[in-house]
Amino acid sequence: MYKKKRVSVLGATGSIGRSTLDILRKQRDFYEPALFTANKNAKELLELKDEFPGALTALAAEIGFTGIDFTGKDGLLEAIAEARADITVNGISGAAGLEPSAAAINAGSDVALANKETIVMAGPIILAMAKEKNVRIIPVDSEHSAVSKLLLAHGKDNVTEIILTASGGPFRDYTKEKLKLVTPGEARAHPTWNMGPKISVDSATMANKGLEVIEAAYLFGFPHEKIKVVIHPQSIVHSMIRLKNGAVYAQLSKPDMKLPIHDALCWPQTEEPSFGSLDFDSLSLTFEKPDFERFPMPALAYKALKGGAFFPIAYNAANEIAVEAFIAGKIGFLEISSLVGYVLDQCAPKIEEANSIEDVLALDREAREMAKLKIFDFG
Repeated sequence: MYKKKRVSVLGATGSIGRSTLDILRKQRDFYEPALFTANKNAKELLELKDEFPGALTALAAEIGFTGIDFTGKDGLLEAIAEARADITVNGISGAAGLEPSAAAINAGSDVALANKETIVMAGPIILAMAKEKNVRIIPVDSEHSAVSKLLLAHGKDNVTEIILTASGGPFRDYTKEKLKLVTPGEARAHPTWNMGPKISVDSATMANKGLEVIEAAYLFGFPHEKIKVVIHPQSIVHSMIRLKNGAVYAQLSKPDMKLPIHDALCWPQTEEPSFGSLDFDSLSLTFEKPDFERFPMPALAYKALKGGAFFPIAYNAANEIAVEAFIAGKIGFLEISSLVGYVLDQCAPKIEEANSIEDVLALDREAREMAKLKIFDFG
C-alpha cells in the first residue's frame, strides 16, 4: 500500500500555499497534510483545520485566537518540529522564511523551497545543514525548478551557462521618466503571474530576478558570470542551460506554480498532474536583452555576489525595506534600486562571514537599519 507523504505548508494562505492546497485536495491518496501556517490570517487557517482535522495549525503573529494550535514565532518553529513532515513547502514571503526553513531541516524534513530568501541570505549554511541532516532542498521557484531538472538531465559538468528567464514585469517598455511616475497599485498588477504584493513589486523592479541570480549561484554552484538573464514576456520558457557544444536546452510549461510545486512534492518521481499541459497550437515566444540601466536591480545582485557574505543579505534586507516604503508611499519606484545600491555601498568595507543563522540575522538587522535611516533622505 502507498504510504502517504506528510506535508507541511508554511504560508498556507498565500499564493504558493493556495496552489499547494489545490494539489493536496486533488491528490488526497498521496499526501497527508501535517501542518498549515499563516502570518495573521487566523480565519482561513481555522477553515483549513476544519477541512483537514488531522493537521496542526500555527499562526506566526502573537494573536490570541481560539482553535489555533501554536502562535507566535517560537510557536511556529515548535509546530514545524512537531509536525513530523516528510516534506515542507515553504511559501512564506521574505526573510521571515529563513528560520522556518532551518527548523524544517532540523526536523528531518525535505524542503520544497519557494522562499528564495532562505538561500539568498544563508545559502551555504542552509545547504550544509541539509547535507548534515540528509534531507533535500527542492527548488519551487519555476526558474530554479527548471534548472535543476535540466542539470539532472544533461549533467552539470556539461553545462557552461545557466539562463534565467524574466517576464520583464509590467513596465519593461517604460522610459526612465515614465518609471518615476509608477504607483504602488500599478506595480502590484503583474501581467502574467498572480502573486502577492511584495513579489509583484519585485517583479516590476526586476529585484525578483536579482534574488534568483543569487539563489542560482548558491543552489547550483555556478559563478555569477555563468548565470545570465533574458527577458521572455510570455513566461512559458522557465529557464535554459547552454552546453559546452553550444546547444541550448529549455524547460517549457504554463505560467502556473502548481507544476513546480507538484514536481517538488513527488520528487524524485514524475507523476501525472491533475492540471493541463502546454498547447503549441497558438504559441508565440519572444526573447530580448534586459536593460539594467532602467532596471538596475539584477546588476546590483551581481555586485552583491562579488562581495562577501554580508552583500546578498544586505541586498535582500534593503530591498524589503525599500518595497515596504514604496508601497506606503514614502519613496518612488526608482528609489527602490537607489536605496539598495546605497546600502550595498555601505557594505563595501565589511568583510564579515556568516557562520550561523544567528550571524545572518544580525547582519540582516544591520542592513535594515542602514536602509531605514537612508529613507529619510528621500523624503
